[in-house]
Amino acid sequence: MELSALAAQARIAHVIGTTGLSEEDLDRIEAAAWHAPIVRSGNMSLGVNLLAALTRTAAAALDDSYDVEIVEMHHRMKVDAPSGTALMLGAAAAEGRGVSLKTHTAAPREGVTGPRKRGDIGFASLRGGTVVGEHSTIFAGEGERLVLTHHAEDRGVFAYGALKAVAWAQKKKPGLYSMADVLGLPTA
Repeated sequence: MELSALAAQARIAHVIGTTGLSEEDLDRIEAAAWHAPIVRSGNMSLGVNLLAALTRTAAAALDDSYDVEIVEMHHRMKVDAPSGTALMLGAAAAEGRGVSLKTHTAAPREGVTGPRKRGDIGFASLRGGTVVGEHSTIFAGEGERLVLTHHAEDRGVFAYGALKAVAWAQKKKPGLYSMADVLGLPTA
């Protein structure tokens, strides 16, 4: 947060890929964006950001008779679950449906949980090995399933996306932007 504030004061375009920020942190980033262009995303991969846009579009097109599940896998050392990227995909599905992720998230399932609540967005987190990152959004309907998947095979994809974002931001006026803006994708 300190580096973002300093960069904004110096009018330097920058990217923020940190997840798990507090509401206060998000307010500070929004204030900093009055002084510099900032691109913020829970994931800098171009493919993941396209996956989020596709998730939003599919969720808007399919009604809540299609159950939504976000499944993610990362290396054994990852400490948070679900990942920030999984939450980003869940938020995209919620936006597509015009609902709040906070009120439409299926609680972690273990033991006897009862039937799934219609319209909830579920999350499954897997950890093992050296997996860089795998994310799928599953739309499970009656008699069919749509699965949108991204596999990160090299951490370099995150750096590539961040470099693309900061190069894009260099030409922009101060403001808060997303990777959807960088990629020219429709936003919510």
